[in-house]
Amino acid sequence: MNSYELLYIVKADMEEEARTALISRFSDLIVNNGGEIVETDEWGKRRFAYPINYINEGYYVLVNFKAQPTVIAELERNFRITEDTIRFMCIKKD
Repeated sequence: MNSYELLYIVKADMEEEARTALISRFSDLIVNNGGEIVETDEWGKRRFAYPINYINEGYYVLVNFKAQPTVIAELERNFRITEDTIRFMCIKKD
């Protein structure tokens, strides 16, 4: 298994329950596909340097995990179809 670091931004104006459900949904997606979450760090609400689609702030979540490369494709597919996700980036760690 490879080590990955995932940073994603969700809309800041979501209710806390909906945001928690969305974060747990992405975490469950990793675990259900055979991955292992090492650490989840919620950075909280931060202001953007510039507006993204007329949105000025977002809620940042950083996840360190271990998984097979096929999990990344499934994660990216889910991030793209989720409307509450503003940006995401997943990198492989050495």
